[in-house]
Amino acid sequence: MPKRGYHHGNLAQALVDATLLLIEKKGPTGFTVSEAAKDAGVTPAAVYRHFDGRDGLIAECARQGYEVFADRMEEAYARGLPSAMRAFSETGRAYLEFARKNPGHYVAMFESGISVTRSPELHSVATRANGVLERAAAALSEHIPVEKRPPPSMFASHIWAMSHGVVELFARNSPGTNVAFPPEDLLETGIGIYLRGLGLIPPDS
Repeated sequence: MPKRGYHHGNLAQALVDATLLLIEKKGPTGFTVSEAAKDAGVTPAAVYRHFDGRDGLIAECARQGYEVFADRMEEAYARGLPSAMRAFSETGRAYLEFARKNPGHYVAMFESGISVTRSPELHSVATRANGVLERAAAALSEHIPVEKRPPPSMFASHIWAMSHGVVELFARNSPGTNVAFPPEDLLETGIGIYLRGLGLIPPDS
């Protein structure tokens, strides 16, 4: 069988692609460097020409994921403007969409234990992605009286945590967690309750 990594001329990317599939199937700790190499059609020694081991492979998966994620979040934010409320809501939907369409990247980014400070490149793109939600939160929080206004980073972290929880429990077909509502509806209503608590939207009549 031909070595697929060399066949299309980009061994490093072939290894990343193989790793993403293994992460989807087995989780970030359920595979070895040898398995990634085998699936890419190369020898295990070839991996170390580009990466320092499994963590290096996963970190590159995370970096590439953050690149896509940041782009999607920025597009979603822009799509909602000029309404700060709509821009904020669009970023939440973009989070769910990314997790659903890019499970290997998502796990590498948020569930692998790889720190975003592992490399300057990873830290830079993660900061860009995280900054979109914080920017959306800051714009929306301008409608809250100053004395009641949470820091934008806290505001963004609350929504990030809620989004991540919906993904983990309901958007990834976890056994025993089927509910009668789509994940998007769960997130939207949860955010609505949160925003009502902050006085950003009126209570239900």
